[in-house]
Amino acid sequence: MKGFKINSRFSLIFPCYFAFFVSGAMVLTVGTLLPFIISETRISYSAAGGLLSAFAVGNLMASFIFPFLADNIGRKASIVTMSFLIPLSWILIAMLPSLPIMYAAFILMGIGRGSISIINNSIINDNFDGKPAALNLLHMTFAMGALLSPAITSIFVYVGWGWKAVAYTMVVATTLVFVSYSAMKIDYNWPKEKHKENSVKFYKMPVFYVMGILLFLYLGLENCVNGWFVTYFQNMRIMDSTYATNLVSLTWIMVMLGRLLTAKLSTFIDKNWLIFAYCVATAVFFILMISTNNVAVITVAIAGLGFFFAGIYPTSVSSAGRSLTGSTTGMSLFLAMAAIGGIVTPEIVGIAADAKGLTAAIMILSFNVVGMLVLSLVNIKISKRKGQ
Repeated sequence: MKGFKINSRFSLIFPCYFAFFVSGAMVLTVGTLLPFIISETRISYSAAGGLLSAFAVGNLMASFIFPFLADNIGRKASIVTMSFLIPLSWILIAMLPSLPIMYAAFILMGIGRGSISIINNSIINDNFDGKPAALNLLHMTFAMGALLSPAITSIFVYVGWGWKAVAYTMVVATTLVFVSYSAMKIDYNWPKEKHKENSVKFYKMPVFYVMGILLFLYLGLENCVNGWFVTYFQNMRIMDSTYATNLVSLTWIMVMLGRLLTAKLSTFIDKNWLIFAYCVATAVFFILMISTNNVAVITVAIAGLGFFFAGIYPTSVSSAGRSLTGSTTGMSLFLAMAAIGGIVTPEIVGIAADAKGLTAAIMILSFNVVGMLVLSLVNIKISKRKGQ
């Protein structure tokens, strides 16, 4: 009986970790293959940017589509269906169809990827009682996939296999994700009436909003660091494009190390104080990064940001865990708040950069840094009052 429980739990947890590893590789692959797609299809940069936006929109749409499906056909049937959209999308992309079909493929891929995020965070949160260690390890597998993806693309292109070989590799990998979800022994399928109480309590709990808004600010800051700072450093003539691009890879290495450390620290340090400490460290390294032109200092600052960024997202999900347990709708809306921050903040910075210059626009992110600090303190106060 004991062996059966271990095997049963493994069959539930392994698909989540494997899917997040592949998801991390897939997200970075989208960016690394975009130049090849632009070259072969001869689309404009604005059209190519539209493909990335379509992917982000699909990811957000999952927050509304997946809960609806889960309520009607069950969590397992929903994730099996949604995960199948991803290999289908990669097949379409590899075929280089017309631009409208490409947009549709990126939207579908985003929906699939968003659904994976919802189900994985839900299952790990529910089955490990919201413990941050398990959630940090889950998100570390995403970072591992993200780190390996550019290297795999470079190798494939170097040996002459071309970018389509990378796309078809993603077809195989994401199909394996679909198969692993199909074999998953999920522990509930579906609890609309059974978990009715759990499915409505999230919106009554202040921690849901505090952590949701904190992640809105955090993901906006993270996406801008990953998306805008290569351009910022080049415009400031601080470093060349090669060095700036390599800093992104350094960030992902530090993310992996940070999540490993957080998984360990969270076993004996209160998760809410961890979030506050990470927000303080983020503020320190952000100020350090924007206040100097010294390449060595900026490199240390980027490494520090990646390291302390790492634990904020999964630990915040864990902190809100009590409000999210058993609720697909709650988890979906919670992750949607974060996703919207990641979508709108880079656009706000871009608009401000056109009007006032990129250097001035980057200062907008100071609002995110201060907001995260304030909300992390509010979260500590809430946790003391509610005993979370």
